[in-house]
Amino acid sequence: MTQPVPLRAHKLSANAALCVSGFNLIAPDSPAIEAMTDFFRVNVVSIGPAATVDEANARMISRGVRLLMVVGKDDEVVGLITARDILGEKPLQVAQARGGKRGELSVADLMTPIGGIDTLALDDVLRARVSDILDALKQLGRQHILVEDSDPLSGQPRVRGLFSATQIGRALGVPVLGFDLPRTFAEIEAALVN
Repeated sequence: MTQPVPLRAHKLSANAALCVSGFNLIAPDSPAIEAMTDFFRVNVVSIGPAATVDEANARMISRGVRLLMVVGKDDEVVGLITARDILGEKPLQVAQARGGKRGELSVADLMTPIGGIDTLALDDVLRARVSDILDALKQLGRQHILVEDSDPLSGQPRVRGLFSATQIGRALGVPVLGFDLPRTFAEIEAALVN
């Protein structure tokens, strides 16, 4: 058992400045793993396929994420849904095609099913650089890409983490906003040249 460490509080120093974090934490040639959201360290945010679009949006807002893993029974991944899926044109198009309303749509109506989800193998990620991940995202025309490995105990495949173009942009010091992927990648590329 570890012994408690006695801590002594003191008053904040008069000349203290704020620590600026979140920018320039990585570089294009940094190991890709440094830019990955690792679900071994960070809890994945998930939702069931029967949840409403509004419930999914509320969960994203409350958890500060733009992607939810859609899980079925036994936490098996059945798809994913992004903020773009919920807030873009897709909900209106699906609702109009069905003759219904946006609020009547479920996550299952808008999610990308498991067969359409692009992934990278963790072994490949461990050999890659951040610029390689950005190239892969750009080629795929995706905002996110998942990383898969195998559970060491069961040998079953599992989602280990994900990469987000927006998160990588922020870590590179590029404030990226919106859903416009070509613009997002242009902003990141322009920052990398400077």
